[in-house]
Amino acid sequence: MLPLALILKGHGAQVAGSDRSRDQGRTPEKFAWLESLGFDLHPQDGSGITGAEQTLVASAAVEDTVPEVVRAKEFGCPRMSRAELLATLFNAAPFGVAIGGTSGKSTVTGMTGWIMTHAGRDPTIMNGAVMKNFASPDAPFASARVGQGEVFVSEVDESDGSIALYRPKVAVLGNVSLDHKSLEELRQLFGDFLARADVSAINLDDAETAALAPHARALVTFGITSPDAQIGATAVVEGPTSLTATVLDRRDGSSHALVLKVPGRHNLYNALAAIAAANAAGVSVADAVAGLGSFVGLARRFDIVGTSPSGVTVIDDFGHNPDKVSATLATLKAHPGRVIAFFQPHGYGPLKQMGRELAQVLATRLGPDDMTILCDPVYFGGTVDRSEGSERIARLIEADGGKAEYVPSREDCAARIAEIAKPGDRVVVMGARDDTLTVFAKDLLASL
Repeated sequence: MLPLALILKGHGAQVAGSDRSRDQGRTPEKFAWLESLGFDLHPQDGSGITGAEQTLVASAAVEDTVPEVVRAKEFGCPRMSRAELLATLFNAAPFGVAIGGTSGKSTVTGMTGWIMTHAGRDPTIMNGAVMKNFASPDAPFASARVGQGEVFVSEVDESDGSIALYRPKVAVLGNVSLDHKSLEELRQLFGDFLARADVSAINLDDAETAALAPHARALVTFGITSPDAQIGATAVVEGPTSLTATVLDRRDGSSHALVLKVPGRHNLYNALAAIAAANAAGVSVADAVAGLGSFVGLARRFDIVGTSPSGVTVIDDFGHNPDKVSATLATLKAHPGRVIAFFQPHGYGPLKQMGRELAQVLATRLGPDDMTILCDPVYFGGTVDRSEGSERIARLIEADGGKAEYVPSREDCAARIAEIAKPGDRVVVMGARDDTLTVFAKDLLASL
């Protein structure tokens, strides 16, 4: 919601809002920053809704029982979902670049937006994460950029089916895997998504994505292992915090040296997706590769918080579904040193849905010396069934041959990690939907 609010304000709209996190005293610095920009913030008690001329925008996580929703209904205010508002802004832009796929969307959006900025296109960018390239003391929560150019770069979500609302000039599809919907539904949604775009940039290494190629009107393809990919990569060298490779453009035989300041093979895929997206939007491969050399990543995406004097490194990461957790752990396990994986599930519902797959990833991607520590899922209130929690995941990890401990309170988890951490260990803090995890990671480093 925050980047959308920033973009609307940039267009001259009057924007007010409420957030139960604010009422609960979470991340007060974020809300203070919004107020300093001129947003009117209200307690979530309905007091912000004063008349029928207001439009209520609510994310899918907001229940109909929330006082604002009740009050807006009484006044007869028009109501939009977060996705409907984003699609309206996106479709009104002269040149929309939509980033889709199960994993990597935020990073590809950040990379593509940075390439476009570097190339002088002055884009508007809508992201689900803070883009460190655009963050500054004046804009510490830069998950959006309001530009004056024609290009609007945005991640688009398939989890609620809202991807069907977008009319992109360029559609990007990284990968298609099980997350919120069945594969049948995903194939339909993503196939239609490609069919609506003028040009599609797709990952030929992902079998599900490659199979959707016939839906596209025109293609720019990328991949690492596929010999048919127009934009490929060789000579890949992975470092603990960086990656280098040679990007090949098989259409003209040119090669370009890529230096990434973010680690992991998944980030090479993200980079190739961004290069293909920018190329489909008229930026040369050479300029796109050059732009990525100064891309510094996103907050909470393998974000290295620091290393303690005793040599324990703390990493803050958004990993919350099997795919994302797997990519993070693979990046860590590509280099020596024990891994302590702390995981806070992002809700009881998701845990029930993908808990078994998650446990399998945590059990098999980590070695015999590594350890997973789980606290209770994040809970902001509401009516969700809380009968199945993190203790089940810990049991499943152990059953799959991994090592896990369930420690209900997050503070107690920090104490346990400080107790067992040894020089050379990497501690990764994983979870979504809770900005206080970053504070937890920083406090953990301080305690170490």
